[in-house]
Amino acid sequence: MYVEAVLEKLFRLSLTYYEAMTTKKKSWTEKLADSKGLPRVEKITEKMSKRWGTGTVVIPAPMEVDAIMKKVPKGKLVTINEIRAALAKKHNATIGCPITTGIFAWVAAHAAEERIQEGKGEVTPYWRTLKAGGVINEKYPGGVEGQKELLEEEGHKIIQKGKKYIVANYEKSLIKL
Repeated sequence: MYVEAVLEKLFRLSLTYYEAMTTKKKSWTEKLADSKGLPRVEKITEKMSKRWGTGTVVIPAPMEVDAIMKKVPKGKLVTINEIRAALAKKHNATIGCPITTGIFAWVAAHAAEERIQEGKGEVTPYWRTLKAGGVINEKYPGGVEGQKELLEEEGHKIIQKGKKYIVANYEKSLIKL
C-alpha cells in the first residue's frame, strides 16, 4: 500500500512537471493585451498616502500605456510621469500608479521589440518614452546603447551623468498629452 501511494505521488509530480514544461509561456504581445480587469480607480490607502498624498489612483490597463506611447512622433519625447498624469486626467483620478505604469511601459517596449523581430509592421516607439528627468530606461530592449542610437538618429543629444544617460534638453522635445 505504501509503495503504491509513493508511486502515485511520483506520477502526479512528474505529470505536474511535464505540464509546466509544455505550457506555452505568454509572449510580450499577449501580456500587453491581457488587461486583467484594468483600468481601475482606487482610493489611495493611508499607507500609500505618505508617499503619494490623498485622493485616488488609477491602475491603468497595459494597452492604455501602449496607446499613449504610440502617440509620440519622431523627434518628440514623453516621460513616464507625463503618461501617469494623462492617465489620471483620463480617469478623473488624483494620480496614475507609478508602479504599474512603469511596468506596462516596459511590457509595451518588449512587445514592440517582439513585433520588430517578427518583421511585423508599425511598432510602439518605446525609445521615446523616458524616465523622470529625461533618463533613458536601461531595462528597455537594446539597453541604453540601443535606445541611445535610436534617439540620436531622431536628432536628440545624449549625455552621461554618472551612470545614467539623459537626453539633453529633453524638455524642449516633450509632447503635450
